[in-house]
Amino acid sequence: MNTDSILRHLDDFEIDIFELSDLAKVLGLPVNGIQTYIETLLKRGVLNRIEKGKYCRHNFRNEYVIANYLAPEGAVAYWSALNLHGLTSQFSNTVFVQTPRLKKNKTVFGVNYHFIKVKLNKVTCYEISGVGNHAFKLTTVEKTIVDCFDLPQYSGGYAELLFALKKAKLNNLRLIKACKSVNNIAVTKRIGYLIETYEKKGMDAFIKYALNCVNEKYSTLDPSLQNEGSFNARWKLRLNIPAEQLIAMSENQY
Repeated sequence: MNTDSILRHLDDFEIDIFELSDLAKVLGLPVNGIQTYIETLLKRGVLNRIEKGKYCRHNFRNEYVIANYLAPEGAVAYWSALNLHGLTSQFSNTVFVQTPRLKKNKTVFGVNYHFIKVKLNKVTCYEISGVGNHAFKLTTVEKTIVDCFDLPQYSGGYAELLFALKKAKLNNLRLIKACKSVNNIAVTKRIGYLIETYEKKGMDAFIKYALNCVNEKYSTLDPSLQNEGSFNARWKLRLNIPAEQLIAMSENQY
């Protein structure tokens, strides 16, 4: 075993990013059996270290794949997922990652990674984007919408979120599943009310589900604003954003 044989293996299997433990296992060697060679490749500038035990080729910069390696049990989510799904016009230099484990935010190759720890029941509704060694986990459109309503501070702003909801092509069953996993009644009510307000077609099953979730407690439509405005008895919401303003906010993003 030498540095050339390691590079040949990476070339043959088109590996641009890897964990040292995985590479050692494939090569049939202990980690300390290849650590010296990896350190040599680092010094030569052939590889870069992402964090302890995780490496990539010197020119590899796919921030979403890197995010998945930094938090393998999580997925790209929130504002970053809105962008990847084509539901926002805004860009951020931060990649938002949902994960069930506590992890400190960090910067890799000039990109900021923000890790949002959530309960294990919320770690669901992921899809795979990309192929092979460049694949990464991403929240589905429906889960992305629900997550952003659950934690709107990571959505890029409420107006951006309203635009995303209005534009998104949603599946009733996947949206219901996402709401059940997040388990936030206020969020379910807000989404149900907005889907009705925006007259999104084909969402009758979700509307029925959301109405069944409505409780007696009134929630504000935008939790970041004051508790004021008219009351909507059907959805038990206090409309601190008037309906006409909702329409304007959702259409003024491009």
